[in-house]
Amino acid sequence: MTAPTFTKRGDPQQIEWEVRCLDWLAAADDGAAVTQVIDWNDHELITARCSQITPPPQAAEEFGRALWATHQAGASAFGAAPDGWDATTPGWIGHARLQLGHYERWGEFYAELRLLPHARAAHEKGSLHADGMRIIERVCQRLRDGEFDDGRPPARIHGDLWAGNVLGDGDRYVLGDGDRYVMIDPAAHGGHGQTDLAMLALFGFGELRRIEDAYAEAAGLDQDWRDRTGLHQLHPLLVHAELFGGYYGEAAVETASRYA
Repeated sequence: MTAPTFTKRGDPQQIEWEVRCLDWLAAADDGAAVTQVIDWNDHELITARCSQITPPPQAAEEFGRALWATHQAGASAFGAAPDGWDATTPGWIGHARLQLGHYERWGEFYAELRLLPHARAAHEKGSLHADGMRIIERVCQRLRDGEFDDGRPPARIHGDLWAGNVLGDGDRYVLGDGDRYVMIDPAAHGGHGQTDLAMLALFGFGELRRIEDAYAEAAGLDQDWRDRTGLHQLHPLLVHAELFGGYYGEAAVETASRYA
């Protein structure tokens, strides 16, 4: 029987971007599973189709440890592009452009490439008011000054790891040891591993606590690591403010106020 597949059609650059991201993540030894690229061309990407089951609880713990292994595969710098992608060309996170670059420190990278571009775009569209923009800028200055750097090297992150991009896969008729979580639709780059956890927490995930605890133990995170979750959520909040406006700009400002 031929395995089921999923076909996505789109812009040639976006198709290639997704392929490069998936291949880069898949190359991590013992890393979290990603959907398999079957074939692709300028306008079409064919991947393996996930069965979208609900895996057993232990699969969440396995995913947390495997996600750490993916992050451990590393990147050449903060902001680095996936292998095979021209770093001078921005990638995508959803329908927003994702700036790429080469930074030695996470804080500087996060301020310059993840927060400010989307904050400015949201401000121009009216979804981030002037006072809110000033709060974001204060957070960015603290980031540039290195106040939130923790010395961890660049991680190989998914970059858009909300709940809809983590699917259960396995035999839909038999619950077994092979059931697992699989990542789809990445915006992969060199970043901070906690960013993936923060994105997963932003919109909620049923087995989030199991994933977090397993990841934190494997990664040796400090006990207060959850205090910085909001900081890592600022990027997706500002992307949503740029794309969808309204509530997301307010949410970004409220979150940023805790770190300004």
